[in-house]
Amino acid sequence: MDNIWAPWRIEYILGKKPEGCLFCNKAQEKEDEQNFILLRNPFNYIIMNIYPYNPGHLMIVPYLHTPTLENLSDEVSLDFMKTTQKALSVLRESLNPNGFNLGLNLTKSGGAGIEEHVHLHVVPRWTGDTSFITVLSDVRVLPEHLNATYSKLLPYFK
Repeated sequence: MDNIWAPWRIEYILGKKPEGCLFCNKAQEKEDEQNFILLRNPFNYIIMNIYPYNPGHLMIVPYLHTPTLENLSDEVSLDFMKTTQKALSVLRESLNPNGFNLGLNLTKSGGAGIEEHVHLHVVPRWTGDTSFITVLSDVRVLPEHLNATYSKLLPYFK
């Protein structure tokens, strides 16, 4: 049996689950550092994924609670794309990735973990970042703590 040590997850596992939508709740709170919110634009915000695929894994989230892109107005959609462009620009400058994965998971069948609130994943990628551990053990190694990544990225968003 393989064991993976991830002590930071116990707070989530044992902790009280918030009522309502995670993305709506985080947007309404004013604890941006605690919530890993890096940027607030007029219609969308950028938040770090606390269960990232790679360091710098960000999510672009509209303030509007909707499960799909079709419900976003032209104004919100434009801000959504401008916010995504800002995320890409900052990640290129601060983390120097070799590429990116951008993804929308719509509906449960489409792989959405939070299907009631549309959001875009922005995942920086480096050549060889899958390494042997992912291939052999289906484990991902993150070389940097979330707080360190947040501190590294935040000045670029200001």
